[in-house]
Amino acid sequence: MRWIAISLSLTLVSLIFLSGCNACTQQHSPEQIRQATANATAKIKQDTVAVAKGLKDGMTKPKSVDINTASRGDLATTLGITDAQADRIIARRPYDNTDQLVTKRAMSNGEYDHVKDKVTIKK
Repeated sequence: MRWIAISLSLTLVSLIFLSGCNACTQQHSPEQIRQATANATAKIKQDTVAVAKGLKDGMTKPKSVDINTASRGDLATTLGITDAQADRIIARRPYDNTDQLVTKRAMSNGEYDHVKDKVTIKK
């Protein structure tokens, strides 16, 4: 049984080695190499631009929102809630403190726990 496992392992390693050598022997023209490099560079450029935009959005995104004055969109994006949840918050305005999101039934306790650090009341 042990010899079977060893011989299967050796066969597998040999096949991997041979397939790797086959890939090494393929000749590519300088034009093919240039084109492949250009394609890879273009892809990296797109990814880099996306990462930079994501960083900018993350750095400039408001950290908290005033629940008495924020728009539906601001509530949804800053708090990470649905438009329906934002509509419930707006419909139950005004709030004297952020805990009233729960007491006025705009949010459940669990939902409030997720957003309580991002909501404010400006007086």
